[in-house]
Amino acid sequence: MKLDKQLFDREIGGKPTALYVLKNGLLEVAITNLGARIVALLVGREQPVDVVAGFDNIEQYLSATEPFHGAIVGRYANRIARGRFSLNGRDYQLSINNEPNHLHGGPSGFHNQVWKVEEANEQALSLSYLSPDGEENYPGNLQVRLRYSLQGNGDLRIDYEAETDKATVFNITSHPFFNLNGQASGTIENHRLQVMAGHYNPVDQALIPTGISPVEGTPFDFREPMEIGRMIDGKNDQLTYGGGYDHNFVLNPGQGIRLAAIAIGDRTGITMEVHTDQPGMQLYSGNFMKGDNRLKYGQLDNRREAFCLETQHFPDSPNQPDFPSTVLEPGQVFRSTTIYRFSL
Repeated sequence: MKLDKQLFDREIGGKPTALYVLKNGLLEVAITNLGARIVALLVGREQPVDVVAGFDNIEQYLSATEPFHGAIVGRYANRIARGRFSLNGRDYQLSINNEPNHLHGGPSGFHNQVWKVEEANEQALSLSYLSPDGEENYPGNLQVRLRYSLQGNGDLRIDYEAETDKATVFNITSHPFFNLNGQASGTIENHRLQVMAGHYNPVDQALIPTGISPVEGTPFDFREPMEIGRMIDGKNDQLTYGGGYDHNFVLNPGQGIRLAAIAIGDRTGITMEVHTDQPGMQLYSGNFMKGDNRLKYGQLDNRREAFCLETQHFPDSPNQPDFPSTVLEPGQVFRSTTIYRFSL
């Protein structure tokens, strides 16, 4: 690991930040408690490859034009149309940070919070955050607990847990930007991707879902492995709206944790499986990256040189009663698990 831990030692709002490193036979993962974010993820033994885009120090995370690199995002991951929803007869107006919508919990979302470190060793990192009632105008004091752990020889597991004292909406995800050939090593369009989904959420021009549609006969049919870039620039309104892929896939139903996707780096052969118990997964192909953020090792975050596979509930669910509910009630405990499984 080439990172200097001292560059992550800082105090923000009276809370200390630091860098923590987990290791096992195949993986080495660096995580900071600012945004509970993955800074680096090295795969391999003799010549490990860093497959996650990130920054060298805390200052860059605070000033980057792309604020979600590697972060845990919430209180509501993805978009809420016009930042509005109604719950138990009351209307809520959230901040608009992705015109005209609310995105990833707003400017004061989980990605910009300093999480409390509960446990730290070479195999696991446990973190917690209390999101107070009214933060970004969400209702309820929401206690979130998160655990990163290395399992077996190539698994990075993320366990989520949350409770609230007032009914609220809740949708959490992890937002690493991947390039399985190595951070900023060139286009991700030649990566092969398979998604276990027969349906997806088409969107309007503001990237808000308009329903659920079959992937068959569309550029969103990844049921069999296909290069991410094979159809990405085709004449298709959905791809035009997102500048490429920025869509939620409706994962095939099943009980518990199940395989959601397989991605393979075309140059390294590194394979990443995504396993989750969530109903959806957002594929984002890095369309809005502009190369204006300097990453680790002096590299730039250029367009389509990283992709995201964000396990989640569906975008805008609070306004779409046909989607799985994201309401969390007092007395309920939200629990979810996502696993990134790597092999050479």
